Amino acid sequence: FHTHETAGISVAAYRAALDAGADQIDLSLAPVSGGTCQPDIITMWHALRGTEFELDIDVKKVIEAEEVFRECMRDYEMFPEAIAVEPLIAFSPMPGGALTANTQMMRDNNILDKYDEVVRAMGEAIAKGGFGTSVTPVSQFYFQQAFNNVMFGPWKKIAEGYGKMVLGYFGKTPLPPDPEVVKIAAEQLELEPTEESPLEINERDPNKGVEAARAELKKNNLEETDENIFIAATCKEKGIQYLKGEARIGVRKTSPEEKAKAEAAASAGAGGGTPSSYEVRVNDRSFTVELEQGRARVNGREYTVDVKPGEAAGGGTSAGGAADAGSGGAAGGGQVVDIEAPMAGLVLRIDTPPGRKVNAGDQILVLEAMKMEAPVTAPTGGTVKEILVSNGDNVESGRVIARIEG
Repeated sequence: FHTHETAGISVAAYRAALDAGADQIDLSLAPVSGGTCQPDIITMWHALRGTEFELDIDVKKVIEAEEVFRECMRDYEMFPEAIAVEPLIAFSPMPGGALTANTQMMRDNNILDKYDEVVRAMGEAIAKGGFGTSVTPVSQFYFQQAFNNVMFGPWKKIAEGYGKMVLGYFGKTPLPPDPEVVKIAAEQLELEPTEESPLEINERDPNKGVEAARAELKKNNLEETDENIFIAATCKEKGIQYLKGEARIGVRKTSPEEKAKAEAAASAGAGGGTPSSYEVRVNDRSFTVELEQGRARVNGREYTVDVKPGEAAGGGTSAGGAADAGSGGAAGGGQVVDIEAPMAGLVLRIDTPPGRKVNAGDQILVLEAMKMEAPVTAPTGGTVKEILVSNGDNVESGRVIARIEG
């Protein structure tokens, strides 16, 4: 009897589970009961005291185990939304693992303030999506579509997985999806609804399967082991990045060296490396920025930076020496056009390096947010003058990430 599938547990729910023949209940050790709406073991033990039910545990041993667990987790960042029971999830069937992963991605992209809206939007996404079983990956499809409905407007941007689901590419949903949503998905994804078997569809796709995975491994000079083939086949580009050691690690762990460095910086006197702290407000959003010896910590996330004095307004060039292109001014004899990030996200892949000629609509790079890819294309023809980001960078919506010179 899994509490994360029933949005919490009460004595009544426990009784119903027993009546149904359940002989097991899954509860969590604190401090990671969160990311879901289920209580930790000791909280549940307290809730059942004085009733006819019991967990049949030695609570002192559980307390001891939790103390050991806390010690093991002390070097990991434990964000509030990952350790607290979340009652809102009772209204949206999102498994705890998805909640924790999604809130972490939203935190990384500085959009965690949108979380409540996204959770509220999930109900409509689920109902209009045909009530597909809310386990991975469908639970992620729901969250992605709810996220898009909040960030871009209702049904303005269909998430690929959600769209393919309502169009039938993963089989039938328990109930028919909303016809209008099906129509919008077909138009945006340029796919027709289908009742064909997903297995037959996948068999025809030359980019899927063992041979396609072997080809990618060979192309990237990676060993063709069974494990590597599995990773390349299931995770595609991200799997290749992982095998090459280029993947971004999502685990938030502070190494002893980093901890010692932080403690030394905190205790250093004037001139000893004490970081300068600033509150920066951009487009009605506040950021805490700490600068110290080539490093910047923005809202708790570190970046490598190079800070130099800039010229006064009208001076002609920025600190980097490039002409001011923000207003569309000329540089090198041509019109320079800024390309801004359409959404907050991670720079997943840079497809077009500086110096290459492009046509309007050509793909420049790919951003990723909430496990969704968002291609960034050239708004006009010309030559790519600058790429202002690197793979793995987190960017804010509206940040200038590339420039094209006409």
